[in-house]
Amino acid sequence: MKITETFLKDCFIIEPKVFKDNRGEFFEAFNQKLFQEQTGLDVSFVQDNQSSSKKGVLRGLHMQKGEHAQAKLVRVIQGKVLDVVVDVRENSTTFGQTFCCILCDENKKQLFIPRGFLHGFVVLEDETVFAYKCDNYYKPEAEDGVIYNDKDLKIDWMLSEDEIILSEKDKRLKPFKNFI
Repeated sequence: MKITETFLKDCFIIEPKVFKDNRGEFFEAFNQKLFQEQTGLDVSFVQDNQSSSKKGVLRGLHMQKGEHAQAKLVRVIQGKVLDVVVDVRENSTTFGQTFCCILCDENKKQLFIPRGFLHGFVVLEDETVFAYKCDNYYKPEAEDGVIYNDKDLKIDWMLSEDEIILSEKDKRLKPFKNFI
């Protein structure tokens, strides 16, 4: 397992070692001991979530606040997404900065997102299956978020506005300046 820190502190790309032969392939998706040794972070996941979506679906930008904040380990089982995180940790030197990466079934990359980050993704292929582990349980009253097309964040979602499909709840998210 190769673990590389992004320019956002404590946010890591994880690339598994894939073993292929005539039967197919095998890889270890996560190893807590190796993760802790290489990152110095002690994370225990308590909840696994999965979604399936068609091309154009955008989920985000979301987070859980306060004592219900969640660190996440996200990956794509089938298909392809543009995954986006925004550092909203107070006193962080990268506060307000974004990191984007392609996660897909071909590259098998995962993204570890620490607590205190907004997270979202847009689906780039039909029938995409997205999975993530969380280190804290979901609490609806702790939900918060920022509208995906916020002018200050300037995120390139790789799709045109008319291709993007949002939930009614995500359409009502606030701008970043009101989030702060």
